[in-house]
Amino acid sequence: MNYKLLFPTYRNRYRFIRENLTKFGSSRKFAKALNLGTGEGDYDPMIAAYCQHLTACDINENDVTFAQQMNSQVPNLNYQIEDALNLSFPDDHFQLITSVDVMEHVGRPERMTAEIGRVLAPGGIAFITFPQTNFPITYDPINYLLKRRAIAQGAYAFGHEYLVDPQKFKTWAGMHGMEVLVEKNLSGYFIAFLEMYWTGLIQRVFKENAGNISGQQEKKGKLRPSVKEPVLTFLTDALINLDFALFKNTKHSVGKGFVVRKK
Repeated sequence: MNYKLLFPTYRNRYRFIRENLTKFGSSRKFAKALNLGTGEGDYDPMIAAYCQHLTACDINENDVTFAQQMNSQVPNLNYQIEDALNLSFPDDHFQLITSVDVMEHVGRPERMTAEIGRVLAPGGIAFITFPQTNFPITYDPINYLLKRRAIAQGAYAFGHEYLVDPQKFKTWAGMHGMEVLVEKNLSGYFIAFLEMYWTGLIQRVFKENAGNISGQQEKKGKLRPSVKEPVLTFLTDALINLDFALFKNTKHSVGKGFVVRKK
């Protein structure tokens, strides 16, 4: 069971990718697609259903090995080790790129944006999410009030050394030939309050690669997902729908979701 789908912030990102796969891919199959930063491979079967061929990559070898084993029955999917700042693929190669909460881990998010723009084919689209600088006070009041990364929890849990400014991301995208088609707030004040601090602590204890970094040592008591969706996700969806109805137009959200297209 993919237990992560019960967490509203995770489920929100998953829904953002699913909704846009349906919106932009329902009338066609993308010839070549890339899931940049696949992690444990949770998204790959869903993305592969919209592609003729999907390459899923990550810098962490243990995560790639696990994802490869979990999704071994998906015929149009292959895995490889890649550095998001120095991709091995040629220019203009992919019609679709997905990248879910990777940009905050690479150290140089502007460089990663440039690499996405380089390997994305003209007319191709990319779905990108990241935790943003304008997070709600209800998510992390300590770092919010101190206006810096005072503790490695809340908005700065999950191995986040920094957050991404959505205005800067839009500037980087434009510099590398990409236009924004969709911009969406992911998780407002209500969901932020429900997940304040404790989700980062849970991940630190149980997730295999809690810091989302390369070279992570294997952890005792690790908790790995499967691709099966939990029955109770309808409750998580209800919370997400309520939160979006209340806070979709506010400046603050835990994360941002973007769809960009290469001109």
